[in-house]
Amino acid sequence: GDMSGDVFGNGMLLSREIRLVAAFDHRDIFIDPDPDAAASFAERERLFKLPRSSWQDYEKGLISQGGGVFSRSLKSIPLSPQMQAVLGLEKEAAPPSEIIRAILMAQVDLLWFGGIGTYIKASDEDDAKVGDRANDAIRVTADQVRAKVIGEGANLGATQRGRIAYALGGGRINTDAIDNSAGVNSSDLEVNIKIALASVVASGTLPMIERNAFLASMTEEVAALCLRNNYLQTLAISLAERAGLAELPDHRVLIEGLEQRGLLNRTVEFLPNDATLDARAAEGRGLVRPELAVILAYAKLTLFDDLLAGTAIDEPYLAGELLRYFPETLYKGYPEQVQAHRLKREVIATVLANAMINRGGPAFVHRMTTVTSADPGRVACAYAAARDAYGLAALNAEIDAIDNKVSGKTQLELYAEVQTLQIDQTLWFLRNVDFSAGLSGIIDRYSAGIAEVREVLSGLLPQYVAQSVADQAVGFVNGGASRTLARQVAELSALTLASDIVYVSEQTKASVAEATEAYFAVLETFKLGRITEHGSHLSLSDRYDRMALDRALANLMRAQRNLTGNVLGAGKGDISSRIAVWRDIKGAEADRIIHTVNELTEGDLTVSRLSVAAGLLADLVRT
Repeated sequence: GDMSGDVFGNGMLLSREIRLVAAFDHRDIFIDPDPDAAASFAERERLFKLPRSSWQDYEKGLISQGGGVFSRSLKSIPLSPQMQAVLGLEKEAAPPSEIIRAILMAQVDLLWFGGIGTYIKASDEDDAKVGDRANDAIRVTADQVRAKVIGEGANLGATQRGRIAYALGGGRINTDAIDNSAGVNSSDLEVNIKIALASVVASGTLPMIERNAFLASMTEEVAALCLRNNYLQTLAISLAERAGLAELPDHRVLIEGLEQRGLLNRTVEFLPNDATLDARAAEGRGLVRPELAVILAYAKLTLFDDLLAGTAIDEPYLAGELLRYFPETLYKGYPEQVQAHRLKREVIATVLANAMINRGGPAFVHRMTTVTSADPGRVACAYAAARDAYGLAALNAEIDAIDNKVSGKTQLELYAEVQTLQIDQTLWFLRNVDFSAGLSGIIDRYSAGIAEVREVLSGLLPQYVAQSVADQAVGFVNGGASRTLARQVAELSALTLASDIVYVSEQTKASVAEATEAYFAVLETFKLGRITEHGSHLSLSDRYDRMALDRALANLMRAQRNLTGNVLGAGKGDISSRIAVWRDIKGAEADRIIHTVNELTEGDLTVSRLSVAAGLLADLVRT
């Protein structure tokens, strides 16, 4: 591309640290072997502001030694030593096509596509199938690209097979649909804002000239909303990529489920077949970013349709999702028009589909419906209940705020802990709560109870859990997180038990503080701390093993909850006294099961060990 193009030009002005060493468009080749970041930024900015420009308009005196601007119509271009070094060409001259190929294969941080053309394919892909004959002579294969990252500001800079091959080789790339989605997002917002204002324009309350000025006043808000959506979308891909093999079984089931519904053609989307998925699993790797981008899109589109087909999005509490979509200026200035939006259901479905898949991952909803038989609408209610009862939006915002202040690895680890709680608690609410009376009351009760648990949590954690939390917090701090945020996120593995504690409190009429103390006392009695900290993180490649693990953990936690209720009902003294009374009542059976469960949890955690432990605890509850 060149600076006259909005995609290339805007991209090259996003950072003052960019060192643009080479570029080409349909007219010229630009080479600046050792650019001055500040001076070159200012010159790119000058070109961008011109009505029309080309690389020939670049001030030649600002180009570093050995560089220049060369027309693609030349038969041969002389190569200075500096150009040879930056392009990896050891010759005195080369035709423009060879230089462009060298630019595409240069060892750089970022290869940015801001113009028309498909320049990268897979090594076994035929040029004729690429469908871009004009660039056949300069196209390279994915294994020849040495850039660390490819950004596709333009459409089809690479073929999908080329993207996958590049990603499998260690390169970072999404898809053009992901890298370009903010533009589509802004168009959707514009249309829906105009629809909201249509009635006041038609009535004459808001003259057209004032409407247009009002639209212009929201430009920055709309931009921020679009960028926010795209931030979360690429974050979802990064978290799925980070999980790798651990989520491959769920991704595979999602792909198969979409195929069975006739919604996905694996071949058309270049998604791996079963044999390839088996090979990936054997190699210990999951889907790569371009593949994750595809299933992410299908998951969102499918969920949108499913939510529209149901009635859950008519739940009054979920009407609040409408306000997450529109600019604050609009819904504060015209609240009635926003609430009466003729596409209200579609907007709510869009917001929920985006949020649920972004925060839970591509296979999130499919997994929830598979293990519980709940419909997507009920999953949406459970998702909102878990998110808002635990205050996850605010916690995620705190992690957002440390962008570029901590290592990317640490930030993803923090996000992953929040995601784990979101998934686990969505499942908990699906299994334990009836939403028929409405979400609002449920969320009020549980958020208040969870807040009480959070207040007393650190002083009641069993030793193993407390040490695990402390160790994880130290790891986050070493990665650059503040001590407060590190501790807050590290405690989530224990705080996830708060839902059970609030449930026990309601069932036994005990205070939340009393139920919390009893719950952790029982947890310590049976030495279940290792399970709560590490049980859900077992890496299993077989989907049925994962389902068995999920069932075993659910049964074990249900038994733990019921045992806590038994202890709370055993007398009226302090919790230690009640446990003593409870053990006297249970007699030798309690001692035997406590001993056996302790042994089971001391060794390597396996599905079979967890299943046996869950069964023993359930037997103890029944007696």
